[in-house]
This record gives sequence, structure tokens and C-alpha cells, in this order.
Amino acid sequence: MRVSLFIPCLVEHFQPEVGIATARVLAEAGMVVDYPQGQTCCGQPMYKSGHINHTTEIAKRLIALFENSEAVVCPSGSCVAMVKKDYPVILKDDPVWHQRAEDLALRVHELSQFLVNTVGVEDLGAKWKGRAVFHDSCQASRVLGIRTEPRRLLSKVEGLELLDMERPELCCGFGGLFSVKFPDLSIAMVRDKISYAKATGADWIIGIEPGCILNMAGYLEKHDLGLKTIHLAEVLAHRGSTS
Repeated sequence: MRVSLFIPCLVEHFQPEVGIATARVLAEAGMVVDYPQGQTCCGQPMYKSGHINHTTEIAKRLIALFENSEAVVCPSGSCVAMVKKDYPVILKDDPVWHQRAEDLALRVHELSQFLVNTVGVEDLGAKWKGRAVFHDSCQASRVLGIRTEPRRLLSKVEGLELLDMERPELCCGFGGLFSVKFPDLSIAMVRDKISYAKATGADWIIGIEPGCILNMAGYLEKHDLGLKTIHLAEVLAHRGSTS
């Protein structure tokens, strides 16, 4: 299968290693990977700020960019949710573009769902030494229903001990513009989230949402709590000696 990478803004600008890891994981799973040039933001920040007209143009551009892709895979649940769930709604009054949006919605996947549910690959030969908890980000778990897929992949990683965290679905306080508009509330939420992870004795918090990972990493660095965050793709791509 030929797979096109859909790389979110936060990955492109702040976590390029996640994009590289995603490509490596897909190649390890037997995919032929390409990266369509000219990708821009999926429009999620503008859409959630009420700028529908601007979002419509962005949506059309992204749909056209991936028109001929057999499958589109992205290391971000919220960006996938935007394309799968919101694009058809945004374009509902334009029959031609609505159909094109619906077609893309069937072909765009979050990484863990694609591996487990679409191509049936769970063991990628990854090695990662340490104790970790998994963070269920809001968009991935509530909108896309992603819960078991990352855990099934992590259960196959040699050397990794996956721990159960109390309230794994608790929001980390990022929420895109939420953390900008309500910083005090956002900080209180990430503090609670980190406290549950810390209580397990884990070394790592693993996630599939770049925004959540950056948000928690910022809090952890500021308070020097001895925990680190990492994207699922980076764990799955790790080979050779364990980390």
C-alpha cells in the first residue's frame, strides 16, 4: 500500500522527529511512503475560532492535495478528526466538495488506528526500556474512539512496562486555543494530569497528540518533576539498544 504522510503544524515546526519516526514506522510496516509537498495547516485553529470562510478554503486545498492518495496517515488525532468529521460539515452546502471531503474522510487515518485496524500490524520490533503511562487525548479518544490501539502496539515493545494511570482520559489542559484563552485553568488541569502520571512511578508519558505532548512537556520541564513525554511513533520507531 502507498501511504501519504499528513504532517501537522506542531510536528513540522516543533517536533519534526515525530514526522520522521512516523515515516520509519510505516516503512517498517511494509508501506511505500510519500510526502505530498505544499501541506499547510488543516484549519482547525481558525475553525474553532469561528472563521468558517477561511477554513473552507484551507479544507479544499488539503482535500485536493491528497486527492490521489491511496491512504493518508497522520500522527495527530485532532488533525485527523478535523478532516474526517469537520470537513464534510464545513462543505455540506457544496455537493461536489462535500463528496470529495467524504471520500478523503474514508482514507485518512491516525497512525495507531491505521496500523492496528487497517493493516493489522502490531509488533514492529521496537525496543524501549522504561516504565510508561499512556495519555488518552480528548480528540483521539472521544471523537475517533482511539483507546485500545496504542496500548496494543505498546504491549509489543520490548523492554517497556506499560502502567495503568488513574483517569487516563483526563484532559491535559491544552485544547488548542483553550490554553491561550484560559491559561490559569489550563495550568490547573495539566497539574492534575501530571499528578496522576507521577503517582504510578512512570518514567515516561506516551501520547499520540502533539499538542498534549508539548503542553505536558512544558509543565514537566518548568517544575523538574523527573517525567518525560514522547510520541507513540518515536517509541515504535526505536531500534537497536533500548532507551
